[in-house]
Amino acid sequence: YAWDANEEYLFKAMMAFAMRRYSSKSTTQISNVLLCNVTDRVSFWFVVTDSTKNTTTVPGSEIEAAIRMNRNRINSAFLLSDRTLQFLKISTTLSPPVEPSTPVWLIVFGVVLSLIVAGIVFLIVAGIQQRKKKNKESTERENLEEKSEVTIAMENGIPCETLDLKAGHINGVFAADDERFTSL
Repeated sequence: YAWDANEEYLFKAMMAFAMRRYSSKSTTQISNVLLCNVTDRVSFWFVVTDSTKNTTTVPGSEIEAAIRMNRNRINSAFLLSDRTLQFLKISTTLSPPVEPSTPVWLIVFGVVLSLIVAGIVFLIVAGIQQRKKKNKESTERENLEEKSEVTIAMENGIPCETLDLKAGHINGVFAADDERFTSL
């Protein structure tokens, strides 16, 4: 990161801005922000002096509160994030990574087990329904057969015998009483 006099001025301006927003009665100027021990790696410490008396410094707790309150504006001004712009003794605003209360493998196992159980229940219910349907159809078929045995067919107003569907019916014309015909 290129750090020069312009960047220093921007940092001082941002700190003055943060202090003014933190305490609305304060009229902190850029000249009240002092940078000390600036290194090539952009590492330094700073103090903010009281605008009414240039000899006294603002307490560190007030500066920390002002930075916490305006952290996003400071990061945005330098196009940085909490990972790249670090203030010592001031915790970052990033929330810690969320860890689920149950392990991930347990969640996956529960989902797979639920799908298996749902499939088994579906197969059981489908089998029961199919068995009921099959029993119902066979009962209906038996009822139809019983009804057909009881009813006598009427043709041209004359009652006719119905065929015995269970035992079959032998036609007497073709019954071979004697061997008049040669066998084939």
